[in-house]
Amino acid sequence: MALFQIAEPGESAAPHEHKLAIGIDLGTTNSLVATVQSGLAVCLNDPCGRPLLPSVVRYHADGSTEVGFAAQKNQTLDPRHTIVSVKRLMGREQKDIAHIEAMPYEFVEAAGMVKLRTPAGVKSPVEISAEILKALKSRAEAALFGEHGGELVGAVITVPAYFDDAQRQATKDAARLAGLNVLRLLNEPTAAAIAYGLDNAAEGVYAVYDLGGGTFDISILKLTKGVFEVLATGGDSALGGDDFDHRIYCWVVEQARLQPLTPEDARLLMMCSREAKEFLTLNPEARLTARLSTSELVDLKLDAATFAAISQTLVSKTLQPVKRALRDAGLRVEEVKGVVMVGGATRMPQIQKAVGDFFQQEPLTNLDPDKVVALGAATQANLLAGNKTGRDDWLLLDVIPLSLGLETMGGLTEKVIPRNATIPTARAQEFTTFKDGQTAMSIHVVQGEREMVADCRSLARFELRGIPPMVAGAARIRVTFQVDADGLLSVAAREQTTGVEASVTVKPSYGLSDDEIASMLQDSLAHAKDDAMTRALRESQVEARRMIEATEAALAEDAHLLKTEEMAKITAAIAKLRDAAAGDNRRHINMAMDDLGFETQEFAHRRMDQSIKKVLSGRKVDDINMGENT
Repeated sequence: MALFQIAEPGESAAPHEHKLAIGIDLGTTNSLVATVQSGLAVCLNDPCGRPLLPSVVRYHADGSTEVGFAAQKNQTLDPRHTIVSVKRLMGREQKDIAHIEAMPYEFVEAAGMVKLRTPAGVKSPVEISAEILKALKSRAEAALFGEHGGELVGAVITVPAYFDDAQRQATKDAARLAGLNVLRLLNEPTAAAIAYGLDNAAEGVYAVYDLGGGTFDISILKLTKGVFEVLATGGDSALGGDDFDHRIYCWVVEQARLQPLTPEDARLLMMCSREAKEFLTLNPEARLTARLSTSELVDLKLDAATFAAISQTLVSKTLQPVKRALRDAGLRVEEVKGVVMVGGATRMPQIQKAVGDFFQQEPLTNLDPDKVVALGAATQANLLAGNKTGRDDWLLLDVIPLSLGLETMGGLTEKVIPRNATIPTARAQEFTTFKDGQTAMSIHVVQGEREMVADCRSLARFELRGIPPMVAGAARIRVTFQVDADGLLSVAAREQTTGVEASVTVKPSYGLSDDEIASMLQDSLAHAKDDAMTRALRESQVEARRMIEATEAALAEDAHLLKTEEMAKITAAIAKLRDAAAGDNRRHINMAMDDLGFETQEFAHRRMDQSIKKVLSGRKVDDINMGENT
């Protein structure tokens, strides 16, 4: 059903001028899509009324893909090809991933970003995330345009504040692959602050504590008369609710003294662990029960106190970045007016208590922690699309999470843009040659806080050639760093005396090249017709099975209404349809359905007559006429 845009006169563009944009929270555990309707940000639900889409993708042996609840439902049956928490793999090499040996996937040995082997071929986290984004895009288009179709102006997609350049670029690549125009990448805590600040007309210094399924962020913001200024940010892109699930899982394995588990049993116990964590949010005790493939029964009770004890180190681990962010912002705890809680994992009682104790105040929870990021992203998307309402008179000043710099002699890092610098930004610094007669310079761009390049993340390398031969130290090479509003970097180097110049738009070596993205997009377009035909075939096969089941049920009940030869014709038509449905020729399936429909037409009429006779049995005509006149 299409949705209409309604607004008071003067508050919005005319309905035909309103541009539709969406905000997407691409989460580790669940994802959401939201938009602005009648001046208010709202999450868009699926046909069953559910706002959340599980961030789960399953690849089938026939090459088809399931996303969301359908994939989540069957993940214990096929853990090797059902990908969960893919956000943790974005922009990462195998050596970057903790506990990779415990994951059931088949990783492919290759340089660059980690890749997984699936029945649909080798897939990168970018391609897997694109499937989730495609599902959210389809949901938005169905809700906003209905059957008439339409085009979205674009999307604001949120990322953890502590995502580095490679992870941000991977997210943007996934959006391109999903056919989305990215208006901006927005830090998740900043999105939450936008939603909270506009909804509550808040002012002052606020902390946004964001603990999701796979990432943790802390941002300190100052809200002043519609200006959202991020003062400092910090976090851990490999810490989240999944780690709390894993602590329970390890506790279960230890308590039950289990032997090494199959991937199916391990995934089953991880699901039980997550359910127990969620149950303990409101209850003092949770029971974990599971029947393993060995027929061994796991039946344990976990109380809230034990859960708090086994997860204490994780809770403490979130407070270290909080302290650092306050120090970077030059603030004391007492100067923080409120703490906004974001992410489903913040519902855990031990998190609520730890945050409350640290900030010496009750955290703010009047907005749904699962939805607040998507709502903020939708508000920003609406503004960037060019729609104006009375609530859009605000300014966003975000920051870069990690310092950017260059490698200098001795493997040292020279920071050019420090962390927590407001973006977009551009800064320049001059360097010189090391040797006499040096005519070229290799420039190595890195990101991180460590002093040694080996301890930072390498982003890109390029060369500046054509430097006039001079004595060492005479050349003046000006290197300029530019960071856009998405937090993505470009670097240029220029020799001042000659004007010779070189530049690079940083594309991490373990990201996807433009050629790879273009190839994937071409593949998706090339296979669009095949995909549509496959879908139509599946729909016909489902309809055929439904028709067979309905006919057989009718025969079981009213076969006495048929003559022997009629029964034989219907039975033959059922067999013909069953054979056709087992094949891959949609035309044959539809013809067989038509044949069965023809053969059962008279049978359906007789069943209808029989039903009417049953209803009228024992009643007089006058009684019926009186009933109609009543």
